[in-house]
Amino acid sequence: MALMMAGVGLAKDAVTDDMIYNNVRIKLASDAVVKGGALEVDVKNGVVTVSGQVEQDKQKDRATKLAKSVKGVKQVINNITLRSNNNGK
Repeated sequence: MALMMAGVGLAKDAVTDDMIYNNVRIKLASDAVVKGGALEVDVKNGVVTVSGQVEQDKQKDRATKLAKSVKGVKQVINNITLRSNNNGK
């Protein structure tokens, strides 16, 4: 009986890659710093890979922090690059 109850508990708390994907996308897109609607997200076995381009380092760092905060995320691989700034700064 205890083993059966343990299995029920695991199933209830299981977080799928699809759930992680959706939650990461929502967090990135709705964040005022990241403005991450254009960022790409991939999830495999709880490992989130975020890629695309942003304007500032703080956006890249924030994207990692947001992705890590999602339930079920085991690791975040940040492949985000900074857009080149052609105005000499």
